Amino acid sequence: MSDYLTTEELAALTRTSRKTVLRWRHIGFGPRGFRIGNRVLYARSEVDAWLKELEEAGE
Repeated sequence: MSDYLTTEELAALTRTSRKTVLRWRHIGFGPRGFRIGNRVLYARSEVDAWLKELEEAGE
């Protein structure tokens, strides 16, 4: 598995749509992402930490 996820891969992992992930990014919810050209990538470690926080908070 790659160390970085694309927006589409994050959407698939969270069983949501690409549009939802884009909205999360716009409102500052979700794991931090960074741009490379016109792509946004999410570090797998950031995604895992974010999901763990949600799980622990009971979200």
